[in-house]
Amino acid sequence: MTFIMEHNVTYIILDGYVDLEKYRALYFVIFFSAFVVIICSNSTIVWLILIHKNLHEPMYFFIAALLLNSILLSSVIYPKILVDILSEKQVVTYSTCLFQWWIYYTIGGAEFWLLMFMALDRYLAICKPLQYPTIMTKSRVNVLLTVAWTVPGFQMAVLVSAASQMKLCNFISRGIICNTTTHKLLCFSSAALKGWGTFTLVNSIFIPAIFNGFTYFHIFIIAKRRGLEVRKKAMSTCLPHLIVLFNYFCLCSFEVLLARVDGEFPKLGRFIISVQLILYNPLFNPFIYGLK
Repeated sequence: MTFIMEHNVTYIILDGYVDLEKYRALYFVIFFSAFVVIICSNSTIVWLILIHKNLHEPMYFFIAALLLNSILLSSVIYPKILVDILSEKQVVTYSTCLFQWWIYYTIGGAEFWLLMFMALDRYLAICKPLQYPTIMTKSRVNVLLTVAWTVPGFQMAVLVSAASQMKLCNFISRGIICNTTTHKLLCFSSAALKGWGTFTLVNSIFIPAIFNGFTYFHIFIIAKRRGLEVRKKAMSTCLPHLIVLFNYFCLCSFEVLLARVDGEFPKLGRFIISVQLILYNPLFNPFIYGLK
């Protein structure tokens, strides 16, 4: 594969598909079907939450925001994947690659922040029920939703903006989308860029995950002391969040570690992890929350 440039536009070659020529039709059916199901299922639940006033509560607003995340991410990622599957050359302009990188981790960071605020909401509802209505007001929920989207977006904007000013020495991305491996396309990576990237990673993933862990642990300790009914309420409302958090944290951790592994990693392994990240949560979240 060679470097491609047309009309002063730099193209990045996406070298992440496994046996695309052999399984082109199968890939297209799987990704197209997943895209349709993701958009329809997530949109349906968001719409139901919006039209039913009895669901206008903080917990359901956070769920709607989480599912809206899936709609936004899938609307950006899946159409490009479908075009790539049908194309002879899987390429993307560098500017589009940077945008994918930004939106991918902005949405990913927002997901962790939303799960963190959902844990806070459950803690207040179960452990401080009398103060809950005065603490989780509509205006405060709006502030939390704004923070969940803007903080990860700003952090990634700084990182992507800095990377866009640096010279490229590699034009082959080992993935089906542009993610954190995009930094490996650069000729060199400055200490400042690495430092900000590490700060973004810790602030977007590990701090929310640790907060969630401590919060749910405290919820279950309090629920155990207050009897069977409180325990049932805690399990019914917290278990879906814990399932989503655990799966998403594991997948993101694998993806982050994979991007930092030196040397060759099996192409099939990279492909499977990439597919799981863009498929698993957007596809199963509406069913996990929708059943409840």
